[in-house]
Amino acid sequence: MARNQKPRPTSGGELRIIGGDWRSRKLRFPEAGGVRPTPARTRETLFNWLSFHIAGSRCLDLFAGSGALGLEALSRGASTGVFVDHTPELAQALRSNLRLLKSDGGEVICQNIETYLAQPPAKASDILFMDPPFRQGWLEKLFPMIADNGWVKPGSWIYVEHESELPTPTTPANWTLHRQKTAGQVTYCLYKVGEQQN
Repeated sequence: MARNQKPRPTSGGELRIIGGDWRSRKLRFPEAGGVRPTPARTRETLFNWLSFHIAGSRCLDLFAGSGALGLEALSRGASTGVFVDHTPELAQALRSNLRLLKSDGGEVICQNIETYLAQPPAKASDILFMDPPFRQGWLEKLFPMIADNGWVKPGSWIYVEHESELPTPTTPANWTLHRQKTAGQVTYCLYKVGEQQN
């Protein structure tokens, strides 16, 4: 969940999960770092796109914030969800919410995103969510790190949110834009990773 200079309206630090085992559960999170959860309508669209790919998947939620995307994935049957955010208050709230939900598939890491992505993972993610702060050039910096360090593999899906005035960002050659929509100030995209091109 990105931090934006013009944040979306929030419901006072409350998040409602919209589908799966935890449907309609309401969770609280601190108003730290200007967090703006992905709206319910956008989440519904995204998880409709991913409906045949969530069950049993390994998910990575970068700039996790409230954890809306990763929690939604776990609720809908993802096997694991790793939440990465550099804000200690948000990381602690995520840990508390995972305990509240009695989830054993979630892991929270409080770390700078660039530091986290600098090393290769134990296993690549099946689905990667990325909603970075707007207007800070994060996508240009992180796309190569994600591709080059093995965070995704052929067949993986990558969901990205960015400011709508930003042109469609340049991606690694083997990422294909699968779906894209714009809602107000936000454009959201779903990419599929193909075989590495020589």
